Amino acid sequence: MHHVSEAPGAPLRGIIPPLVTPLADHSTLDLPGLERLTEHVIGGGVHGLFILGTTGEAPGLGASLKHELVRRVCGSVSRRVPVLVGISETAITESLAIAETAHRCGADALVLAPPYYFPATQDELLGYLERLAPQLPLPLFLYNMPYRPPVFAPETVRQAMTMPGIAGLKDSSGDMCYFQKIRALFADFPHASLFIGPEQLLAESVLTGAHGGVCAGANLFPKLYVALYHAAVAGDLRRTVELHGEVMEVCRLIYEAGHGASSVIKGLKCALGSLGLCSDFMAEPFQRFGEPERRRIAEAAQRLKASLT
Repeated sequence: MHHVSEAPGAPLRGIIPPLVTPLADHSTLDLPGLERLTEHVIGGGVHGLFILGTTGEAPGLGASLKHELVRRVCGSVSRRVPVLVGISETAITESLAIAETAHRCGADALVLAPPYYFPATQDELLGYLERLAPQLPLPLFLYNMPYRPPVFAPETVRQAMTMPGIAGLKDSSGDMCYFQKIRALFADFPHASLFIGPEQLLAESVLTGAHGGVCAGANLFPKLYVALYHAAVAGDLRRTVELHGEVMEVCRLIYEAGHGASSVIKGLKCALGSLGLCSDFMAEPFQRFGEPERRRIAEAAQRLKASLT
């Protein structure tokens, strides 16, 4: 049986895919697709799953669907790997409600980005964490969001890490100077995990001391990301550089078919759909790609699959 810590005080490590949310329509999960996707990533050797993150389109999902997703994923994972659940809501009551469902269903940890409507100062963020953390039934990871301020400033992170129940940080900022500052201050917190979000930075992050990656492409090709993680941990530079090149090809062929930040999730869902893993229906305000992009991504996904296996 897996838990967040392999031993008391041991940080969580490895590849934790931010699971896409397979949808049949705006208010219905694609349940067979969710089951196939879950088995696909676990079969690929990942070290955990993160649901209700950015790649999971969490802000576009209704409350009841979010709770159902938590129940379904925790049920089918059945404690084979840790499950992390996003609670990045604008209302604290909603965050606490998802946290409660996660705890009841056997999830292992929670993930929180700064509330994303009202801009908050660092002092306000710290106060929020001080009030929220003691009410949570599971360990909490902080999540630095890619798209907008506020970020958790390094000093805020340092103070947050002294609070009971705060277990680490996922950084999706793409700013390696920020990431390295956090990595340096984590030397004082041996219990804490530091994860990188953007997979383009996975190799260098793990080589310089990150505990792993929360990489969207691991939905599609989990074995590739797990292999890259292990090569970097082992310090096998030649193999790390080679696998990093393969990850960059996934990014180029799957994520860059459209324009705007949404094209990563659209490309990923399109590729997953073309490989028969799950539906590519998108939560509003986004729509799946049109025919030309879909054809291009389907061909790329088949080509990548053949070259990676």
